[in-house]
Amino acid sequence: RFRDGMAAGGGESGLLRFMFSLAYPVLIITTGLSFFLVAILLYIRLWTCPQKRISQNAGKSAKRSLVVAFFHPYCNAGGGGERVLWCAVRALQERYADIKIVIYTGDQDVTDEDILDTAYRRFNIKLRQPVQFVFLEKRYLVEAKLYPFFTLLGQSLGSVLLGWEALMKCTPDIFIDSMGYAYVLPLFKYLGGCHVGCYIHYPTISTDMLSMVKDRNVRFNNAAFISNNPILSNLKLVYYHIFAWLYGLVGSCSDIIMVNSTWTLNHILALWKAGDRTHIVCPPCDVQAFLDIPLEDNSKRTEHSIVSIGQFRPEKDHALQITAFHRFMRDYAHKCAVKLVLIGGCRNAEDEERVSNLKKLCENLGVQENVEFKINIPFAELKKHLSEATIGLHTMWNEHFGIGVVECMAAGMVILAHNSGGPKLDIVVPFEGGETGFLADSEESYADTVNTILALPPEQRMEIRRNARKSVSRFSDHQFEMAFISALDYLFSPG
Repeated sequence: RFRDGMAAGGGESGLLRFMFSLAYPVLIITTGLSFFLVAILLYIRLWTCPQKRISQNAGKSAKRSLVVAFFHPYCNAGGGGERVLWCAVRALQERYADIKIVIYTGDQDVTDEDILDTAYRRFNIKLRQPVQFVFLEKRYLVEAKLYPFFTLLGQSLGSVLLGWEALMKCTPDIFIDSMGYAYVLPLFKYLGGCHVGCYIHYPTISTDMLSMVKDRNVRFNNAAFISNNPILSNLKLVYYHIFAWLYGLVGSCSDIIMVNSTWTLNHILALWKAGDRTHIVCPPCDVQAFLDIPLEDNSKRTEHSIVSIGQFRPEKDHALQITAFHRFMRDYAHKCAVKLVLIGGCRNAEDEERVSNLKKLCENLGVQENVEFKINIPFAELKKHLSEATIGLHTMWNEHFGIGVVECMAAGMVILAHNSGGPKLDIVVPFEGGETGFLADSEESYADTVNTILALPPEQRMEIRRNARKSVSRFSDHQFEMAFISALDYLFSPG
């Protein structure tokens, strides 16, 4: 037994000696690989990236123009994010006449002229000077459908590869991520040697998302099979916490951070912890197009319409609008007819199926005769519906800003928005001491508030509409452009 113990002890000490003997070679190999990696990164930073800077035909005495690049892989989409992009480009061209602007885009099926024509037709924005487009081939790497699981992580890592392609095709002096791909920021800052800024429409992950998973609430981004399983919920919570830490790490690399609302600001401050570099720059809303709708007295109407504007995406929660409308119709007697008009865009077959399910919900609740769907309608028809509506309806939980809410207020409707996010903190707030609209957060509260609005004296309802319309001047193109230029001024300062 003693000899067996000695043999076991000798085996253990031999194993330890063998492990220690590997330490020195492992250290040498690790150090060598580290030096090799550093050498590659220095080569990219000091040699490859400078070679990718745009050549300019300037004389020896002429000052080289700054190159400002926007990372916007979907710049031809025609949505609110693209309106921010084109207003930002126009503002920079008007402020700095000698800069060169580059836009990284993945829209390979169109030409430069097509993109600029879309910007003009959709937003009535015409640029003072031409811009250069750098067309990216790997945009598919940031599309959600490529990652059925671990979507946030997959898209973020995909954005790094897409950003690498962009960096290798053109290295700017100033880099601005205008779509929220935070993982490309350290790439351009540390490898490209660029000053970097970003405009955040919506944080990739938020503290609300962490709370949602922790509390096991079912949402469009938290499936029932996960929320109903404590093990899966805890695993997802760990994944979210790790991702949130990484998101804060890469985001804090930005020299200037712009966010579109107080709600976004609060989450970015919590995750990125860069309050000294973070600014609220509310997005530009085309309010002027709706201000010519006359504010008429609608108290004598024989029919009131409730209008909702928004793409038919799951987070817009159109089902809540329908169930709340059904509850209102069931619980309250109304002197005149009331209808619900859902106006929105369908991007693909999934959106069309969603609309079909919403129509079935109307039939099941027996309100199909009082609910209308208007899909992909032209602007003139949209404006007509807004001019005839009494209430503007919004039900998205934690909408980062709420351009549709602003448009309803500009058109002269009494807005009823979700009591969260941008509508709660920035838009449907008192203006010059006057009320600008109403907020709700449940089927019951929405139904009750619709009844409250329709029961208001005409004079009080008109006062709310006037206050709301005056308040939207805060979100004009001009206000955005001034705030955007002010926030970015640091990046253009000498040194």
